[in-house]
Amino acid sequence: MHRFYADPGRSTDGIVYLTPEDAHHALDVLRMRAGDPAEVIDQGLRFRASVASMENGEVILRKEELLPSTETAVSFTLFQGLPKGDKMDLIVQKAVELGASRIVPVVMARCIVKLNEKDAARKTERWQKIAREAGKQSGRCIIPEVALPCPLSRISGLLSSLQQTVVPWEMSRSYGPRAFAGEHSDLRSLGIVIGPEGGISEEEIAFLSSLGVTPVTLGKRILRTETAGLAALSAFSALYGEME
Repeated sequence: MHRFYADPGRSTDGIVYLTPEDAHHALDVLRMRAGDPAEVIDQGLRFRASVASMENGEVILRKEELLPSTETAVSFTLFQGLPKGDKMDLIVQKAVELGASRIVPVVMARCIVKLNEKDAARKTERWQKIAREAGKQSGRCIIPEVALPCPLSRISGLLSSLQQTVVPWEMSRSYGPRAFAGEHSDLRSLGIVIGPEGGISEEEIAFLSSLGVTPVTLGKRILRTETAGLAALSAFSALYGEME
């Protein structure tokens, strides 16, 4: 079944309008017709729907049944050390599929990539589009936010909005996701900080620790930056019952 996002603010009495982008896709790519079934995400809720009308470039859907939410009980924020190349594209896509609510690219000491303000804005716009498409594909009820890249020194405000934050680190040997989840069973929000290629420096670990971030291990093997965050999201999702 095709899945779409409703145009915010245009829902009335069980009727929703698709966003211009989704309307174009329904009309010109999928060539849908009145009466065709669909799934629509509207204001954080997911509905079974059908096409009510298609005219003047607009597509109107009629809501028919509220569907279960696909959002996680624990809100995950991924703080990703800015990687080189197009690795961030993959990280954003898969993190959204795994349930991340927010993704924050972070500039750290060992980051190879250096972005000026214009490049950062352009890349963030691209990542947000990737997040939207990944959210649609995976049935997310929200479009996760991809923030502008920021220095590690400026994330304290973001961390303060979370109940707990962890940082997988290769020098943390005996305290992993299972032990952490056992001590924080009623968690509702969790941040995960991931280093770039080359890892996180000891000075950065000390800084994060001063902010209350907990170092954890992801096992005996050293994971690539594009693997570590996804592994951590998967592990914590499973431990908090999101994969049952």
